[in-house]
Amino acid sequence: MKVNVPPPPQKLFRQFEAGEITRAELQATCALHQREMIAEIEEMRRNPVAAYVEDLLIKREAGKIRRQHGEGLPREIFAALAEVPDFPPAILLWNADHRDVPFHCFFRFRREPVFRLLAMRNNGLSVTAEVEYGSSDRKLATRETFTLHRGIGDRFVVTKRKMGSA
Repeated sequence: MKVNVPPPPQKLFRQFEAGEITRAELQATCALHQREMIAEIEEMRRNPVAAYVEDLLIKREAGKIRRQHGEGLPREIFAALAEVPDFPPAILLWNADHRDVPFHCFFRFRREPVFRLLAMRNNGLSVTAEVEYGSSDRKLATRETFTLHRGIGDRFVVTKRKMGSA
């Protein structure tokens, strides 16, 4: 079942600047994003123990990735993945290149939609990232492997996308 998810904010602003959507459409779609964020905050307040456990899990995972790869490279990868058309976690990753957003905010383990970075390999000229997203039930979650290369402006661009594990 494919859910109609509005584009992430950075794409909405590009559409508005290109004249593809009106100011009213931009504001309405941003309001949808805002309502969803508020609903998540309310859910976390209703269940503070689950929110605390999720916070511990994602901070531990973010720390592990930071120790293995640093923070810059994963952020660049997440920013590139946010630009991939029809990639549902783009809504979680759209501001990955904003250094003022804490690194752990991009991960989700139990709260849906989940997003996990399963593996990352830097091959010098390219980077491969295996991610899992969607359902908190790992049997139902989607796995994809992306190959990224440096493009214009030295930013990563996804050059290959493969469903399933590597």
